[in-house]
Amino acid sequence: MTVRFGNYRVGFYTAVFLLSATVLGLAAHFANLFLPRLHPEFTIFSLVVPSLTLLVFLVSIQWAQPRTEAPMLFVVGTLWLAMGAWSTDIIGTVQCDGLAGQRTATKNGGMSAQVFCHEMKVIQAFSWMLFCINVLGLFILFRLVNLGQMYGRFDIWREPIRELPWFGEAPGFYNTHTQQGPMMQYPAGYPYGQQPMGAMHPGRTIVIQPGVNGQPATVTTVPMP
Repeated sequence: MTVRFGNYRVGFYTAVFLLSATVLGLAAHFANLFLPRLHPEFTIFSLVVPSLTLLVFLVSIQWAQPRTEAPMLFVVGTLWLAMGAWSTDIIGTVQCDGLAGQRTATKNGGMSAQVFCHEMKVIQAFSWMLFCINVLGLFILFRLVNLGQMYGRFDIWREPIRELPWFGEAPGFYNTHTQQGPMMQYPAGYPYGQQPMGAMHPGRTIVIQPGVNGQPATVTTVPMP
């Protein structure tokens, strides 16, 4: 992968890990307070979504192809969309500051309604943020795959995701920070590393033999008669 693509992907995964772990911690706190009698559906769902996100992203950071990363981002983004919508339905536009002194029922008594409201607001905000991050990641993935195909990598969907280019860079350009010595200059029209046939061999002529079974043509030089 390009250096920039690798760094941005690590940053993307780090943000997902941190946000998901925060939601998972708050969901575990709710599970300890409410399960099994109070709010079981939302509490269980809020445990499953971040746990599944952390699991699939841990697997994908090591073994991924564009054709596996795209559906993963779509499914995970959909789950966070549902999570954000559900938490919004529960807490809505409630102003937490107005709940000072009130209590919310738990399985062992009660807790501060204001604290519960603040924690639900965090889950709501992080869920919407994770949904947006996954949608953005999916959009960029499609753009990079299209860019790779423009460079002639038509099977880029099936290649390791590290082969994806970044904008303005070619696929498989692994290290943009490597310093190279001065390159030899060749006349226009000749590939890098190949000398123009005939120019370096005065008194010789070029013989071109067609390739067999689709093989490239053979170019040789022989002395002029």
